[in-house]
Amino acid sequence: MTWRDDALRRFYDPNRGFVDGTTEFHQICARVIPAGGRILEIGAGPSNPTSDFLATHGGLTGLDVDPDVRNNRALTASAVFDGGAFPFPDGSFDACVSNYVLEHVARPDIHLAEVRRVLVPGGVYAIRTPNLYHYVAMVAWLTPHWFHQRVANRLRDLPADAHDPYPTVYAMNTPRTFRKLARAADLDVAELHMVEKEPSYGMASPLVFYPFLAYERLVNSSRVWEPLRANIFAVLRRH
Repeated sequence: MTWRDDALRRFYDPNRGFVDGTTEFHQICARVIPAGGRILEIGAGPSNPTSDFLATHGGLTGLDVDPDVRNNRALTASAVFDGGAFPFPDGSFDACVSNYVLEHVARPDIHLAEVRRVLVPGGVYAIRTPNLYHYVAMVAWLTPHWFHQRVANRLRDLPADAHDPYPTVYAMNTPRTFRKLARAADLDVAELHMVEKEPSYGMASPLVFYPFLAYERLVNSSRVWEPLRANIFAVLRRH
């Protein structure tokens, strides 16, 4: 057993009630997406656990700027996004989902307008995206992309063949900006809360992991620290 396995078992053991961020996000999706609905995963990418999960809840279409989306095993249909309008008619979907996508969107106003257009009335948009006020996002925002390419996957202890991180802009990644842009797009903020889980960027070394663990315990100790938690989990709804 490695130091990382031991630390995760000690501090983030599912058998002791810990729920990881991906599981919590999937639980939100399962709760708000109608059974058997038509789902658009924005930023679906290649095969991944979220696509596999969503495919169990309805017909899943994937949209991504990366042509690897065509290799996603969970999709019933896919499209490569050219940066313009979504290539779907109005009211095509009962739900949209994006998992760590909005931080890459330079024009969230246009993005949300397209989401609203392709949703049916009452349709939902489930989102997980980083909070700019968290130390990971703040460092990413302040440093050039070549630095992310060299450092980000190492800190997460990802395999050598893992995809390089995509460029980030964080144009919608504070709760205040998030709510403002959602209202401007005529989308209701049905849910929004801040989440801090295990320190995924501390997996390369105990010297990084344990200070990040201390930060996680602090920001989860009181709602006073909620604005400094790592991620925004939200559900938007079309009127």
